[in-house]
Amino acid sequence: MNIDSQLPISVREIEHVEIAMPDGVRVAARIWVPEDAEARPVPAILEYIPYRKNDKTLERDHARAPWLAAQGYAYVRVDLRGTGESEGVMTDEYTEIELQDGCDVIAWIADQAWCDGGVGIVGISWGGFNGLQIAALRPPALKAVVTICSTDDRYADDIHYMGGTLLCDQLSWASVMFGINSLPPDPVHVGDRWREMWEARLDGSGLWLKTWLEHQTRDAFWKHGSVSEDYSDIEVPVYAVSGWADGYCRSVFRLVENLKSPVKGLIGPWAHRYPYLGAPGPAIDWLTEETRWWDQWLKGRDTGIMDEPPLRLFLQDHAEPRSHYDSREGRWITEPAWPSPNITRKALALGADGGLGGEPADPAASLAIRSPLWVGVQGGKWCSYAHPGDQPGDQRRDDAGSLVFETAPLDADLDIAGDARLRLAIRSDRPVAQIAARLSDVAPDGAATRVSYGLLNLTHRDSHEHPEPLEPGRDYVVEVPFKHVAQTFRAGHRIRLALSTSYFPLAWPTPEPVTLTVLPGRSQLDLPVRAAGDRDVPAFGPPRAGQPLDMSFEVAPQAEWVVEEDRDTGRTTVIVRDHEGGAVIKAHEFYHSAEGRERYSILPDDPASAEGEACWTHEMRRNGWSVKTVTTTRLTGDARSFHIAARLQAWEGETLVRDQDWDVSIPRNLV
Repeated sequence: MNIDSQLPISVREIEHVEIAMPDGVRVAARIWVPEDAEARPVPAILEYIPYRKNDKTLERDHARAPWLAAQGYAYVRVDLRGTGESEGVMTDEYTEIELQDGCDVIAWIADQAWCDGGVGIVGISWGGFNGLQIAALRPPALKAVVTICSTDDRYADDIHYMGGTLLCDQLSWASVMFGINSLPPDPVHVGDRWREMWEARLDGSGLWLKTWLEHQTRDAFWKHGSVSEDYSDIEVPVYAVSGWADGYCRSVFRLVENLKSPVKGLIGPWAHRYPYLGAPGPAIDWLTEETRWWDQWLKGRDTGIMDEPPLRLFLQDHAEPRSHYDSREGRWITEPAWPSPNITRKALALGADGGLGGEPADPAASLAIRSPLWVGVQGGKWCSYAHPGDQPGDQRRDDAGSLVFETAPLDADLDIAGDARLRLAIRSDRPVAQIAARLSDVAPDGAATRVSYGLLNLTHRDSHEHPEPLEPGRDYVVEVPFKHVAQTFRAGHRIRLALSTSYFPLAWPTPEPVTLTVLPGRSQLDLPVRAAGDRDVPAFGPPRAGQPLDMSFEVAPQAEWVVEEDRDTGRTTVIVRDHEGGAVIKAHEFYHSAEGRERYSILPDDPASAEGEACWTHEMRRNGWSVKTVTTTRLTGDARSFHIAARLQAWEGETLVRDQDWDVSIPRNLV
């Protein structure tokens, strides 16, 4: 990372501002502006998220916001209602009041003396989501959007459900927000109100996992905030960004394809991170690229950014299978549109002998698979954060419990870019079943690196909104969509397709053990093959940012991923630890610490044995004031229902001020 110690203009930081909403609730902002902005107003960039401007995101904001402000912008970091130092209570993601508050904040920003009336909105993850959703509401002052690691479809392409299967990341994410929602505002900025605001959050935020599990199909709950419902609602320019290791790369392609407003897309090798912090590397000089976008649409300067191809992708080369990468080899490519004229679809037949791409099998041929429930232990997380263990490992273990089809060694390099598709003729012996399909790069030594994958709850074969049970023994033809990717398969390597009836702990298992019968002669894999060329596409420069925040760590950040197996029972357990570190922000002598622990466990042949548990411990203190919260969520299930047991404990100093339990059951709806 290149640190720009001297910024081009002087920047002033306004540490805490309260913005009154029409209903009287005040939301908190931290603002960076050029020193002379009142005399020479500038456009503004809004980032609007729940992750606490005064502590949890301050390290990142401190290196990013002043740098952009020094390019002639006001950077405004706002805590959502009910988070950080903002009043109110937050009861879910992307609520109507959240989006309306966002529109009202934009109007307030545009009316400030230091703003020239034009506003852009930027964000990664939550801020990328609500940036698109607010754009669809068309607040008059909003001129452009940068959306990073986000989605246009909250059901089909988010952390909750994939292909109609229940993602275990839903439990993980619910537990993250359970912990954040338990935290108080900073008394330094809100004074004696902090205790009343904290108690309102402890009592009112609720158990989000329960809400999400009550909506197992793509109903009105998920359609709200899904801009894919009507892309024409967005009329401002959009720059969409993601990474292949991120959970959200598919939405970039859909936005580039469907938006009628000016649009650009960028996908690197990265996990769920800003590209200048991108890991796996190479990270890029994203702040310069982002500034070109804002200059184009907020200052009216022709930066040339719209003369470039609308879609830039990192074409990954082969990598040995590893659950964590520091960087990936590859090169940048561009596409003139999406769908791209550079892409042709290549159909590979499935052979009854396990071949792929040879002669089709006899239409009457059949192959059965009933996977042990440890298949998936090498799958990593649905959304990688570039932590050790959260990307897929060597697929040979999972493939041993799967139905495998494989090409002969390739005669020449083969590039793909886009989404593979699997048309599968299949029958099930149970009314509820799922299929996990993985595409792997098999090296000459046999090591198998997962390139892409897809999940489908077979009751959702025709509709995510209106699933229908399978008729046991009946033949169906379904399409399994894969996650997009750009990848080179080297000459001498093989392409492998692996199919399994489970993929835990990435996805929750079906209610009962399932045997699927695949009819290979009526099935095929379709690959998006890309023509060679484009070797003169320039690479981005190295990443850069402003001065880092002055911090010290009492506990270093650390993450680990451990897999255990009981040799007697066959129970497989995955343990994930994420300690964000115990840090002191020196400027205001504030200590904050957050540690998450997750545990997923299952027996090899009993879906009802699946267990997931996530716990977060948060601590904050300053000058004799201290708080601590512990939130724990446990998810289990049987053939009929999901069961949630949760607990929230909160201390002020040594005094326990809240100890609340939840114990709820939610009927399964063909999941």
